[in-house]
Amino acid sequence: MRTEIVNLLKKENKLSDKTADELKNLEITDFAHIVKEIGKEKTEYLNSEEIQTDLDTEYVGKNLYIYKEVSSTNTVAKFLSKNNAENGTVVISEKQTGAKGRSGKSWESPLGGVWLSIIVNPIVDYSKLPLITLATGVAVAKTLERVGVENPEIKWPNDIMINGKKVCGILTEAVTKFNRIESVIIGVGIDANLNVTDFPEELQSGTTTLKEELHKEGNENLLIKIFFEEFEKINELFNSKEYEAILKEWRKRSYSIGKIVEVREPFNTYYDAYVLGISKEGALVVEKIDGTLEKVISGECIIKN
Repeated sequence: MRTEIVNLLKKENKLSDKTADELKNLEITDFAHIVKEIGKEKTEYLNSEEIQTDLDTEYVGKNLYIYKEVSSTNTVAKFLSKNNAENGTVVISEKQTGAKGRSGKSWESPLGGVWLSIIVNPIVDYSKLPLITLATGVAVAKTLERVGVENPEIKWPNDIMINGKKVCGILTEAVTKFNRIESVIIGVGIDANLNVTDFPEELQSGTTTLKEELHKEGNENLLIKIFFEEFEKINELFNSKEYEAILKEWRKRSYSIGKIVEVREPFNTYYDAYVLGISKEGALVVEKIDGTLEKVISGECIIKN
């Protein structure tokens, strides 16, 4: 994280090479105010005033930092979370150069997408973290419905699909101290005003964008505003421990339930199974070929044709 924050400061001409070298003997937190100042500067494509005007939330997006380019919004959000960022603070970047998805996979983030991270401070234990990802998926799906997408679906655990192709990914990370969750960083990447050809060739067949699905460019500022509103609604359900209400919304939009999948769990454990549903903990419930039932807590499920 230290290196990425230093690189951001240098890119914005806030540090000379000499000062950057001197940072080795200083606490990087001493520069938190500069990182925040950069996030308040005017950017070319996104407009904080347009996002926040008439924003119908109590806390999500009220504190907003927008950057022209960062390596990863999750990294900047983690840094800010360690420097007194308020609950609901959001970090957005017009472009990411080193973003990662689940299992360390690279995440393409060119201009035209919505790349953001939300800082929340839930009082939860680790067992509830998967439900935060599922809740965020519901918020994204509802956002897409509000901008005209018909039947967006959620692929367990963290992808949003349109007509069988991925349009959004979610990465949830906990910030801990003394084995206690201090905050949770929720990274969301939506392929908005992009063409599929903007992505590497190997990703194009399984990827779509809002621009291609809706046959027009949309207003990214409006899309972000709507997402903030939907996320706060679902986050309040989470904070109120109304987990079944979240799961009910998730199940209605599930892309995974009822399909044959290849389950890829950690440590190279692969097997085929039929997806039965989702447990109250957010685990995927599957039936293996031999008839045994399993709960998939982490890993990946590849839909089989």
